[in-house]
Amino acid sequence: MSKAPVLQRRVGIPPSSAPQSKPQLTIEKWEAKSPLSDLALKSIAAVKAASEKTPLPLKFSVDEDETSRPSTPNVRGKLGSGSRPSTPVPGFARQFASHALHPKQPVQTPQQFYDWFAQIDRSVAHSQDAHFRAHVAMVSEHLNTADTLLERIDEVDREVGGLVEGWLSVEEGGKNLKDACERLLEERDRLLELTEEIGTRLEYFQELEHATRMLNHPGESLVLQTDFLYMVERVDICIDYLKAHRYYKEADVYLLRFQQCMTRAMTLIRMFFVGSLRALTADVSRRLSEKDVSSTAQMHLLYTRFRSVTPQLAPLLNELERRANAHPEDLSALLSECHSAYFAARKSLLVGRLMEEIRGLDPAHTELVELTSAGCSYLKQLCTDEFNLYREFFNSGEDQLYVYLENLCDYLYDDLRPRILHETRLTTLCEVCTVLQALMVLDVTEFPEESPDEDNLIVDFDQPKPKGLGQLHISHLLRMVLQDAQTRLFFKAQSVIQADIRYYTPKPEDLAYPDKLVAARKPVSQYDIKEKESVSRLFQLPSLDKQETWFPTLQKTVWVLSQLHDFVQPAIFEDIAHEAVSLCRQSLVTSSNLVRQRSSMGTLDGQLFLIRHLLILKEVANNLDYTPKDAEPRTDIGGVTDTLASVLNRTTALLPDALFASLGMPRGHDIFSDSRHDIDQDLKRACQEVISLCARPPCDHLREWVDRVRAFNSTRVEVSSEQQVPLLTEQDWATKENAGDLHRGFVEACTQDLRSFVTKLRLYLEDDRTVSVLVMHIEEAIIDDYTAFRDVVWNMYAGEMRTVVFSQDSIRNYLKSVCS
Repeated sequence: MSKAPVLQRRVGIPPSSAPQSKPQLTIEKWEAKSPLSDLALKSIAAVKAASEKTPLPLKFSVDEDETSRPSTPNVRGKLGSGSRPSTPVPGFARQFASHALHPKQPVQTPQQFYDWFAQIDRSVAHSQDAHFRAHVAMVSEHLNTADTLLERIDEVDREVGGLVEGWLSVEEGGKNLKDACERLLEERDRLLELTEEIGTRLEYFQELEHATRMLNHPGESLVLQTDFLYMVERVDICIDYLKAHRYYKEADVYLLRFQQCMTRAMTLIRMFFVGSLRALTADVSRRLSEKDVSSTAQMHLLYTRFRSVTPQLAPLLNELERRANAHPEDLSALLSECHSAYFAARKSLLVGRLMEEIRGLDPAHTELVELTSAGCSYLKQLCTDEFNLYREFFNSGEDQLYVYLENLCDYLYDDLRPRILHETRLTTLCEVCTVLQALMVLDVTEFPEESPDEDNLIVDFDQPKPKGLGQLHISHLLRMVLQDAQTRLFFKAQSVIQADIRYYTPKPEDLAYPDKLVAARKPVSQYDIKEKESVSRLFQLPSLDKQETWFPTLQKTVWVLSQLHDFVQPAIFEDIAHEAVSLCRQSLVTSSNLVRQRSSMGTLDGQLFLIRHLLILKEVANNLDYTPKDAEPRTDIGGVTDTLASVLNRTTALLPDALFASLGMPRGHDIFSDSRHDIDQDLKRACQEVISLCARPPCDHLREWVDRVRAFNSTRVEVSSEQQVPLLTEQDWATKENAGDLHRGFVEACTQDLRSFVTKLRLYLEDDRTVSVLVMHIEEAIIDDYTAFRDVVWNMYAGEMRTVVFSQDSIRNYLKSVCS
């Protein structure tokens, strides 16, 4: 290595750098930036002090010690070392002959002296520059040391570079090693996971050996072992797993074997259950066949003994039911065999006792209602006990259970059904339906979770409730008998409607109107009042009182419909009610003609008879149409009055809004629209006829006189103006006195005839609001005729009759006073 690069590296100046590249520091700035410590200052002071005292050369140091004389002899001796031979020197001078500056020979010639002196001079000069040379030597030594250090630093730098490269190589190798190790660990984890997954999957296949070994264990007591149900659960899990992974190798083979194991296990359960059930049934049957077995003992044998084995059998049957639901194609037959064995065992034990109870009821002679009540109550209790016992064994098989219970009920129904189908009394059939529906209502009220939306419980027997093991639905068992009773009730009601309504022949006392109404106004006894309170709740309306004054066909219609309303299906009831109302209306129209022929007042009594009964029939039809089952009928009589007012006003809406508002139902088409329309049309014609009959007598003479005046005026206009025609007031029949007589006759007729008409209206219709509607229209008709008479009179006599005849307000007030 050359020294120039070393020197350049040492001073920190690159070879190519110029002086201006870096500013030079002065001593003052150096001192300011690099202050020395106290120890450094003392060292510098010591070096300075030592350098100020330059030592003399060694040759002079001896002379100074020996004498203070000048060193001339030394010089002289040095000079004496010439080419000339030196003189002998004393002994003390010979001791210095070994010094380099001492002449080896005495100075004898000037040339020797000059040589010696030059040597001395050079020695002095050399000794004076000694500290510089020493300093230069020291600096050179330092430079050599620095160069050595720089070389070592370069070596160290190269070594460090090598170490860094080695470290980087090691780090890269370590990273690669780490990555390789991590890959190996991941591979190990993957292999372990794969091994675990393979082991997990193999567990499903290995379970076959354990299940087969357990099922090969002899004896029926195998199903009672604690590991049996666990094994069945594991087999079921394996079947589901293999069904989901059919792509596994030999999965179909193992699936078939597992299914065989499941079938074998369930077969063992079925065999154990059937064997236990047969043994228990044989023991109970043997003890029941003994004499003097009390009813309590019978109940104990029939139910308590069977319940005692449920802790042992119920878990096994539950497992069979669960597996049959999961694998119906393989195990449903085994479950059905268990159901059949159970029902056969129970039926063999119960049939004898059931037949004995039915014989005790004496079905051939007992009253039908009593037989229905006692027999159905006993069947309900029996079915409830059987249902509860079945529920302790099984959690499924609802259809088979209800078939079994229906078979038990058939033993009573075989005697009860012929009695119902041959019953001729409508009330008895209604009572039978009441008994059956009461039992079904009790069945419905046993569901606390199915709370109705309304305050009143409305039971719909037409929609069968879903069967389930949570609760026995007795309505499914009683529905057949109820349908038989309803069918018989329907046909019997039809025969009553045909015989007592359509083909009814009125008796003379049935047509005795208004005598029946007058007789009905007599005070009634307390007994009669109580009888009226027993009428069906559907027809407890103010307008439907005093049914003894009704025509018999209307009475029969209301009675039949009140009997059927709660016992037949709504659609059937609507049809028969429509038929009954239509036939009743026709009979009332026909009977009104008979009343007209028999009555003293003829047409008026016939029409009032028809109005009275049509209003009642209309109210009955409205209640049948809009009253829900088991709901309170409306008690507002305003519906009839509004209907009558609408009819008389000739509006197209025959059912006014007040009627629907009072019922709280929207308007719409219904099955009774045709019947109500026919009733409204007949009612309208009858009301118009009554209004005409009541308004005609007071106004007949007035109307004839006004028509005569108008005819005379028309004739007088047609005659030629050249021909002289007498004035209207000059006619004998058109005098002012005749006009006054007509007015007085009108007043007298109103006082007598109109007041009697209003009295008769109140007799027939009874309700003041309904009478006021008819009276209002009668008054309007009279006012129209009288107004025409008044206008003619006022124009004829130049206002002279204004004080005689009534004004518009006067006639209205007069008629109100007469009709009040």
